[in-house]
Amino acid sequence: MSFFVTADGGLTTAGYVGCVVLMVALVVIASVLSAQKSKGTGMDARKLAFCAMGMALAFVTSYVKVFELPYGGSVTLFSMLFIVLIANWYGAKTGILVGFAYGLLQFIQGPYVLSLFQVCCDYVFAFAALGVAGFFGKKKNGLLIGYIVAVLARGFFHTLGGYLYWMDYMPENFPQSLKALYPIIYNYSYLLAEGVLTVILISLPPVKKALQTVARTAHGAN
Repeated sequence: MSFFVTADGGLTTAGYVGCVVLMVALVVIASVLSAQKSKGTGMDARKLAFCAMGMALAFVTSYVKVFELPYGGSVTLFSMLFIVLIANWYGAKTGILVGFAYGLLQFIQGPYVLSLFQVCCDYVFAFAALGVAGFFGKKKNGLLIGYIVAVLARGFFHTLGGYLYWMDYMPENFPQSLKALYPIIYNYSYLLAEGVLTVILISLPPVKKALQTVARTAHGAN
């Protein structure tokens, strides 16, 4: 990974180029895999463009960290929201596929590798889980409900990986009485902090109206 990642965890020029190439390739693959029932028609150009933009915005805003914990946990500039929006607009299947691709980009951005299954929990499954927001897309307050469920689902996989692989990295000064809860406290502390900020943001009337306008554009409606 040193060819793509610098010693301090950043990306080399090859890493940035690789991310762009991988992003494009994964979105194209997702467009094929997300074929609809109507005679196998995949993503149209509009849908493909919005999925690519959503993933790109999520990737860029994940670099803007309001607060960061050791071993990768951080409160970002609403990065999860962009994957959730894709799921809300186009359904869970597309959301999960885009989340899966985004998880691979996150792995390239800042890899922590203890085992293959740990990588799956912390990157593949966790970010793909954001796509479950799509199951609530057609419900009243679907974006809000879907976002909350998506954050909790992402946290589940991070927590699972925490119990299986990260317990040895628990700080020595962590209260022993709460030792069994360490993965839950660690992962949901930053996820819920970003979640609360995002819920406040998307609940603001001007933001809600703007997102509704973008949603109509994403669906090609006037």
